[in-house]
Amino acid sequence: MTARMDKRFAALKAEGRPALVTYFMGGDPDYDTSLGIMKALPEAGADVIELGMPFSDPMADGPAIQLAGQRALKAGQTLKKTLQLAADFRKIDADTPIVLMGYYNPIYIYGVEKFLDDALAAGIDGLIVVDLPPEMDDELCIPAIRKGINFIRLATPTTDNKRLPTVLKNTSGFVYYVSMNGITGSALPDPSLVSGAVERIKQHTELPVCVGFGVKTAEHAKLIGASADGVVVGTAIVNQIATSLTKDGKASADTIQAVATLVRGLSTGTRSARLVAAE
Repeated sequence: MTARMDKRFAALKAEGRPALVTYFMGGDPDYDTSLGIMKALPEAGADVIELGMPFSDPMADGPAIQLAGQRALKAGQTLKKTLQLAADFRKIDADTPIVLMGYYNPIYIYGVEKFLDDALAAGIDGLIVVDLPPEMDDELCIPAIRKGINFIRLATPTTDNKRLPTVLKNTSGFVYYVSMNGITGSALPDPSLVSGAVERIKQHTELPVCVGFGVKTAEHAKLIGASADGVVVGTAIVNQIATSLTKDGKASADTIQAVATLVRGLSTGTRSARLVAAE
């Protein structure tokens, strides 16, 4: 597996704090601004970057992320350009793990083998492909693992103990626990329920468990980070980009800085969560 991801989570465990995993849509609102946002994330406190692959039919995404995808596609973003974004980021940052997140269709059209080779060359560490269940592992998951790219799975409140081993079977990097049923950007779940779910997943795996969906503020991050190995924030960042844009949907002078400011606050939350490092 990619050493970057394991190294990052091991370092955070030694520090005794959860990871801040930040999601944004590649190419939103345009390529250069998107690259500027990506470069600003680690400095603002992001530990892992989830890079969205825009897709025209994103059925698991809430309105904010759907609109971000539309803005990116309108600005000419393609899967090739999203990989280029990662490659350009790697010129200044060799350590921050990058996870590509999206849907299988663009990868299938690109060609699985070519996509994996290009992703590796661009410095990608992991994949989250939300519409590929474990039953379809031969399509992309197994080939990715063979190349040394982590395949990260989603577990949800409806993933019971019977289903969990199937979901975790070929998972690597970390487990992404979606803390509620529904689309991205919903309300924050009950932190005590999250803590129980994280504990349950950990009975089945040694992997770090990162929790997302609904985390919007430093206080949310602190509450979720008390039990999780990582806190995933996506919609709040995407909303921050959207509200910083000009009336015609273009980047403003504040766009990159607005995201950095939000992430800095979220980072403060995760850093104060103070996970007790495992003995």
